[in-house]
Amino acid sequence: IKDMAGLMKPEAAYQLISTLKDAVDIPIHLHTHDTSGNGIFTYSRAVEAGVDVVDVATGSMAGLTSQPSANSLYYALEGNERKPNVNIKAYEELGHYWEDTRKYYHDFESGMMAPHTEVYEHEMPGGQYSNLQQQAKAVGLNDRWGEVKKMYRRVNDMFGDIVKVTPSSKVVGDMALFMVQNELSEDDVYDRGDSLDFPDSVVEFFQG
Repeated sequence: IKDMAGLMKPEAAYQLISTLKDAVDIPIHLHTHDTSGNGIFTYSRAVEAGVDVVDVATGSMAGLTSQPSANSLYYALEGNERKPNVNIKAYEELGHYWEDTRKYYHDFESGMMAPHTEVYEHEMPGGQYSNLQQQAKAVGLNDRWGEVKKMYRRVNDMFGDIVKVTPSSKVVGDMALFMVQNELSEDDVYDRGDSLDFPDSVVEFFQG
């Protein structure tokens, strides 16, 4: 189950995993992102429901647009028979290494300082957030990033609320940048579509 934007809420995870475990006899693997800050709670409920595998990141590389923290999940499951049998001290040592290494890539960070529940509105995948932000900066829209995020949602609605994962997420992102950069509304696109020079990714997507 790939929840690429971290939109799955805890109770939804419990209901989905419980239903799947009753219906199929194969391992259930859940992947989510922690943009909203609800990742650990979502995983805890998924574990209660019987999920077999969850994707996590080492503590210093976890949270926000990344995966939930392996270290935090370890302690969240304290007293649970399904608590992971791992060497948490080794995880923490590994985290110190990546904490230092991460400093060298500061310019590529998302700039997010706290959980963003607005992800439930724009639905941008965690893996796309910082990339699209860098693209916005490259075309002079860094100070309009808030507009780009809102336009991402509007473009998604225009395109029929599609599943947003590579390459479809890039199509939505490219179109959002294009519309903000050119001061276009949905009506402008509908009325002037035959004369607009759309991004290649958008043209190719609709060509199939």
